[in-house]
Amino acid sequence: MNPLSRLINPRLPMAAIGLDRGVASAVLLQKQRQQFSLKRAATITLPEGLLHPSFDEPNIPSPGELADALAELVTSAGLQRQRRWSVALPEAAMRAVILTLDSAPTSRGELDQVLRWKTERGFGATFDELRVRRERLAPDASGRARYLAVGAHVDVLAEYEKVFEALGWRVGLILPRHAGEERWLTRTHDGSRADSDALLLSSHAEGFTAVMLRAGQPLIVRSVLCEDADRADELYRLLLYYRDRIQSATASGAAAAPHSLERYLVIGTGFSLSQVGDVITETLGIDARALTAPDVGLQLPTQELSFDAIAAPAGLAALAWA
Repeated sequence: MNPLSRLINPRLPMAAIGLDRGVASAVLLQKQRQQFSLKRAATITLPEGLLHPSFDEPNIPSPGELADALAELVTSAGLQRQRRWSVALPEAAMRAVILTLDSAPTSRGELDQVLRWKTERGFGATFDELRVRRERLAPDASGRARYLAVGAHVDVLAEYEKVFEALGWRVGLILPRHAGEERWLTRTHDGSRADSDALLLSSHAEGFTAVMLRAGQPLIVRSVLCEDADRADELYRLLLYYRDRIQSATASGAAAAPHSLERYLVIGTGFSLSQVGDVITETLGIDARALTAPDVGLQLPTQELSFDAIAAPAGLAALAWA
């Protein structure tokens, strides 16, 4: 089950918007049997400086100009009458953190207090400054309780919501881009084992987000801020952590079945597939499979539509069938 499934209204729209520095996309998804396809879609280039993704600083210098750009986007997609949307915000505007409890709380009040404290530490802001969704995950290999927290600064979200309201949109679900992109790894359309491990690498201008999934739930969520030249080294460190801390801990469990990284999805231009494959082979000694849009069950009608641009909004739109 998708770890976000209980956080969201099950009656989600089949339409979604994806925003990032310099680009915006709109999609309307449809599904036939086990295949998703784009009923309508468009991508536009945003003017330089129109969007400044940041977790704790203003993101939108000119709300009116962004609203005009989004109106142009949905019109070009033939979706100008669509009112209900899900939205994937830029990675830098939101954060996701796995909260692990060192011991079992003795009361609900203690649990809330511990989660609040860990949330503030993970997000680097006071709880009152944040809007956070939490979802309980499966325990780790040591049996410790884990929670996925996804959130943003209240003031940053208010900027985006002001633009959406000006357009007359009703936006019920707002998540970071990687949350939509990882949706494609929760499917086993490519023939992988349902409980196998999968890796998402989502690049953006400031670095990348890495999500390691097992049976559709995150084992690792890590946002890395780095220069382009340092991406491979940061990935190497991440995979060493996975090998030495996650795989070894699972293997030592009494009833643990062996798990290995079987597939990976690379979004954005920060990594090449061959580069990622080489680092995986070097650190883990395995040949994992690189996935493309058809591998995860998404049919693109034309090469002019980039999977990198629409993977996030299409993943959120796919939650309408979750």
